[in-house]
Amino acid sequence: MSRTPAPDAETDLGRKRRARRMGRVLAETHPDAHCELDHDGPLQLAVATILSAQTTDKRVNEVTPKLFARYRTAADYAGADRAEMEELLRPTGFFRNKTTSLINLGRTLVERYDGRVPGKLTELVTLPGIGRKTANVVLGNAFDVPGITVDTHFQRLVRRWNWTTETDPVKIEYVVGALFEKREWTMLSHRVIFHGRRVCHARKPACGACTLAPLCPSYGLGPTDAPSAAKLLKGPRARELAIQAGVDPALVPATAVTAEAP
Repeated sequence: MSRTPAPDAETDLGRKRRARRMGRVLAETHPDAHCELDHDGPLQLAVATILSAQTTDKRVNEVTPKLFARYRTAADYAGADRAEMEELLRPTGFFRNKTTSLINLGRTLVERYDGRVPGKLTELVTLPGIGRKTANVVLGNAFDVPGITVDTHFQRLVRRWNWTTETDPVKIEYVVGALFEKREWTMLSHRVIFHGRRVCHARKPACGACTLAPLCPSYGLGPTDAPSAAKLLKGPRARELAIQAGVDPALVPATAVTAEAP
């Protein structure tokens, strides 16, 4: 298997071309990539993204049906009973802080934006509980405004792939954004995050069952033999991911297919 150049030997143009090749492979690997927070509209997505801090999307999706049924508008959040909302949010962790954020979000939207979530980054980042990452999630998935979502998975992978050596999320956003066409930013974010949750794990990436192996400067960080790597794949498409990487899908255990992507 041919290897990508060492980081110090790769030109800026070479890095850009390699990143774009990896982006194309990611598109083929994860055709199902999408925002994994269930929502209907900008307000629900903003709320769900705030709740996703320090917990899983699956846990948020278990909580939001009752929350969204109870609080339908920004005014509903603004006038919420704190104890009632805290009880609904308790399973997501840090529920007191999250309750404060949602109540203040509702009040700010009512007072400044006629109860509607604004569709501009500069306005979104001024709202309670919404930082740049959350703002880009809302822009990309509720307003179709391209944005790069730099979450923990995204940060880990783009550094592991040597797309950037930056550690600051805003700097990462700008550097990676310069490697790709703007129209690709939102879906690129989803695909990178999907790959981080299903293949390129933090502690032990499935290097030997990864479609990006020929382009990855960190190949070998995890097991490279197919039997070991196949066991690390996660999610309902785990066996398809194995096939795409040229690995026997029979090596993927049933528990991997039903495992929750972190």
